[in-house]
Amino acid sequence: MKKLANSPPTSRSRSLRKRRLSLSEVLIMSAETLWSNKLRTLLTMLGVIIGISSVITITSVGQGVEKSTQLQIEALGTNVMLVSAGAARTGGINLGAGSASTLTWEDAKAIAKQVPAAQSVSAFLQRGSIQAVRGNTNIATTLLGTDLFYSVMKNIQPQLGLFFNQGDLDTGKPVAFLGSKVRDELFSPNETSIGAELRIRGKRYIVVGVAESKGTAGGQDLDDVIYIPLTNMSGQVVGNNAVEGVAINGFWLQASDADQLDSAQFQVTNILRLRHGIHPSAPDDFRITNQVDIINTFTNVMSSFTLMVGAIAGISLVVGGIGIANIMLVSVMERTREIGIRKAVGATSTDILSQFLTEAVVLSMIGGAIGVVLGVGFSFAAATLFKYPFIVPLWSIGAGFGSSFIVGILAGGIPARNAAKLDPIAALHSE
Repeated sequence: MKKLANSPPTSRSRSLRKRRLSLSEVLIMSAETLWSNKLRTLLTMLGVIIGISSVITITSVGQGVEKSTQLQIEALGTNVMLVSAGAARTGGINLGAGSASTLTWEDAKAIAKQVPAAQSVSAFLQRGSIQAVRGNTNIATTLLGTDLFYSVMKNIQPQLGLFFNQGDLDTGKPVAFLGSKVRDELFSPNETSIGAELRIRGKRYIVVGVAESKGTAGGQDLDDVIYIPLTNMSGQVVGNNAVEGVAINGFWLQASDADQLDSAQFQVTNILRLRHGIHPSAPDDFRITNQVDIINTFTNVMSSFTLMVGAIAGISLVVGGIGIANIMLVSVMERTREIGIRKAVGATSTDILSQFLTEAVVLSMIGGAIGVVLGVGFSFAAATLFKYPFIVPLWSIGAGFGSSFIVGILAGGIPARNAAKLDPIAALHSE
């Protein structure tokens, strides 16, 4: 008996013990196991689906909004900058740039002459929530007093009529050039707006033109505005409170190209400080806003916000991984006897490890694929609904599948290892 016990194994038993399951066999067995528990499989994948679809949707929405706003700002010109008057304070409250009378039209004209990098300069005087009345229709809009360069610099094209001319500006004539939204609110579709009268602050104005629609930029409706000559705005609507010259809220400067903005900003700062007699240690009584700086700042803010919200959404992936690990641990306990039988007929620990690890990875990858499809679908729906560019970065899709695979490996590792280490005799005796 002792000799029999020490006899070498037969060729059949050797081949049975040495045979390894192929990858296709492991995949088929894993798919059959997951399909036999469809509801549990779906609930287990839910965390991964939500996590990946959220990450892709948030990334797409963030980049779409960022691109839309960037295009709107660039439409205003990347080679322009805004010089605003200083801020007035009332009761310790800062009223915002342009609220103090620290800039004049003469300052803008001096900048146009003395700054070589300045291609054109346009002064403006603005008031919001101004009542415009025509007949029984009364609306609140933005009133903007400008010079002739404003329409060229801002690419304001007339849909009807013309922008006011130099004669209107010189004499302060009460004429108005309407934004398309103002025209639609004050006139019916069949009415002729050119030559019509309206009242602003109780004063009569003649409509000379209507602008083409320009949409919104930086949260401002560019069609909800009435343009009038700067001289009329200063003399008849706002009233001039500057010691010398015509007070303005600020002026736009257009450089020959974006590379000239820094030198233009340096020159503007020095000239205005000299004109205003500002001591070297004293702060500026004006503020300069560079369009390129606005784009860079907004891009950085949106990138940080997208990263933060995306990280929060990524927590769902962690929750999904925990869910997969829990289900796989339960599955190991439920299938203890099955594991014992498979080991008894020749399955190796590597076979058992491969099967349970493959089940976890397949579970996670299927959830990842569903999450990617849903994420792209949600992103397209949001872009269509809110009318911004539809952008789905390829790296977000790759990250979705990659994170699915990693989650599957990590979540299935411990349960698979526990299953592989089960003693076949103990497993066969389990209930």
